[in-house]
Amino acid sequence: MRRLIDSLQKNALYQESEKIFFIDGARSLTEQSKVDEVISIAKGVTSNVNVSTKNKGLGASIIAGVSQVMKQYGRAIVLEDDLYCAPGFLLYMNQALDQYEHDERIISVCGYGLRVRRPADYVGDVYLSVRSSSWGWATWANRWEKIDWQVQDWDAFKGNKHAQRAFNHGGGDMSRMLQGYMEGRNQSWAIRFCYHQFKTGTYSVHPFKSLVENYGFGEEATNCKQKYSPYKITLNNQDYSHTSGSAFNLPKDVKPNESIIKQLRHYYSLPVRAYCRLRRILDI
Repeated sequence: MRRLIDSLQKNALYQESEKIFFIDGARSLTEQSKVDEVISIAKGVTSNVNVSTKNKGLGASIIAGVSQVMKQYGRAIVLEDDLYCAPGFLLYMNQALDQYEHDERIISVCGYGLRVRRPADYVGDVYLSVRSSSWGWATWANRWEKIDWQVQDWDAFKGNKHAQRAFNHGGGDMSRMLQGYMEGRNQSWAIRFCYHQFKTGTYSVHPFKSLVENYGFGEEATNCKQKYSPYKITLNNQDYSHTSGSAFNLPKDVKPNESIIKQLRHYYSLPVRAYCRLRRILDI
């Protein structure tokens, strides 16, 4: 949490940004001291700190917190405590939220951008993906409020192999992750967000040079206990403190590029996932 806050303080727009914390309750008495420390750090930033009296779990906590902010502000930039933000993160997120607010093709703005080869004739600092990232992202209330968090069409989807293959166009793990949630093996809100994205045929916006880095890998992590991360990025460490006007080239008519989408799909392919599993087994 301290690392995240330190990184945000180097961002233009930090001071004028409303900071709102949502802190889940401890899962056990042995974790309470860590939760108390996080509460103390948050209260050093703002008085707007919401602490749950019980452990809701990842999905329920995120959905409740973001929904609360949406009702008040109509948009939200969402960060979890294992992230680090580059100096241009807030400028990029706010510029993109303004640029694509009325573009119904766009469901979210993501600060995390996987490393892909930019096509020779490509214009702009961002690309479109069929799979949103939960590592530093933003959206608008009119997108968020339409999501079916109960996945009421699950019975039809789980029997439709064609639909499952289409969903996996965003990565070979997607249908399996959704099944894992429905069968109680994970608490992911993000896979339900991506399933809604798939059903609506919408895109997420990502930067070629990532404005977020994820440090949430290792034994103490809740979800990513492996040490190795296959999700390669080039972090944008440019200093934007003296930038005026539009800091990023965000084309209003940005279009999906099949070459880029194919490269993104590789990160979630079976060979890459098998390699990651092997490294975890070998503890390397």
